[in-house]
Amino acid sequence: MSTFHLQIVTPDGGFFDGEAERVSVRTIDGEAAVLGNHIPYVTALGTGEARVVVDGQTRRAAASGGMLAVTPGHVRVVASTFEWAEDIDVERAKRAKEDAEQRIQNAKDPHELQLAKARLSRAQVRLNVAKR
Repeated sequence: MSTFHLQIVTPDGGFFDGEAERVSVRTIDGEAAVLGNHIPYVTALGTGEARVVVDGQTRRAAASGGMLAVTPGHVRVVASTFEWAEDIDVERAKRAKEDAEQRIQNAKDPHELQLAKARLSRAQVRLNVAKR
C-alpha cells in the first residue's frame, strides 16, 4: 500500500511525524480519509475520532478543531486538541462531561450554551474513543 508523510501537531507540540498508510478525521463537513496519492485538499476539522494507520496497525484518537492539509506526498493535521485513545484519562473525561451538562442547564445566554455544548461534544468523543 502507498504511504505518505504525516505530521500531526497541536499547540502543545507534535504527536506524530512519520510515514502513514491512511488517516481519517472528522471534518466540519463529515468524515474524511486520506490515502497515498490523494489530491491536494484543505478542510477544517470538526470534533470526532481520528484514525491513523501505520504498518497495517490502526491507532485511534480524539481530535477537535484545526485543519487538515494534503499536498503531494505530505499530510498535515493541525488540531486544537489531539489525544491518543490510550492516553485519555477516562475519569477526567467523565467529570468534564458532567460539568458540561451542568453548564448547559445553567446557561444564561446563547453564547454560554454554545460553549457548553462544544465542551460536552469533546468530552463525549473522548469517552467514546477511550471505550473502544
